[in-house]
Amino acid sequence: MTNESFDPEVVRHYEQVDEDSRLQQGASQLELARTQELILRAIKPAPAAVLDVGGGSGIYSAGLASLGYEVHLVDPVPRHVDQARNRSARQQKQIASMRVGDARHLEESASSMDVVLLLGPLYHLTERKDRITSLREAFRVLRPGGLVFAAAISHFASLFDSLRSGFFEDPLFAPILDRDLADGQHRNPTGNPQYFTTAFFHRPGELSRELIAAGFRVEEVAAIEGPGWLAKDFDNLWTDQALRARLLESIRMVEHEPSILGASAHIMAVGRK
Repeated sequence: MTNESFDPEVVRHYEQVDEDSRLQQGASQLELARTQELILRAIKPAPAAVLDVGGGSGIYSAGLASLGYEVHLVDPVPRHVDQARNRSARQQKQIASMRVGDARHLEESASSMDVVLLLGPLYHLTERKDRITSLREAFRVLRPGGLVFAAAISHFASLFDSLRSGFFEDPLFAPILDRDLADGQHRNPTGNPQYFTTAFFHRPGELSRELIAAGFRVEEVAAIEGPGWLAKDFDNLWTDQALRARLLESIRMVEHEPSILGASAHIMAVGRK
């Protein structure tokens, strides 16, 4: 499956915007750290087979491979797959395979994986039927008892982000935000990559229901960043080791609090087959 069947606007966005560097800058560092934490505390020790669907530049795949997991990466953006190959080549324990592909049509055989990561596909499949299809594909390739980690962007993320980042007052952004809050369907006709690309923003309950519809038992729904991404002067906080530890512990304390989930930029649902 090539990227031809995937939304070309989304592919163009990621060909132009460096997702690899994003996860290593600003509050996205919190997203990276917390996503890794949520995965590692739930999966069984290596060796185990992991399929990273929508794996981007391989930052999660490479980390798991370095720990001894057999990791296979699939992503619809050729640039991401090339970045993943370069990243993998720089480490001793490499990603087992990398290819361009679509979350809705996986090549892997049934019951062949212990873990499936969906840390991006649900963002950009704007139709519920397509999201369910991708989750059912994850269910198919998982062994009984296997885990899926499904990340979603919060329904309210653009409201918080625009207030935090200072573009709330931009009249070009106002209709984007209005639609996000109305139905979660994010569209960006402005050409400004800061305003992201075609996506769907989930409410926490929507994410849980989609996993259930695909056959999973939901183990947990957790805030990834919680309110931590809204911290004033985040970079200084993150570089102070004591403050970083306090921040992470505070987020852990509220990660399952229903009233907090929507304030997180991203939400993680863990489902078991």
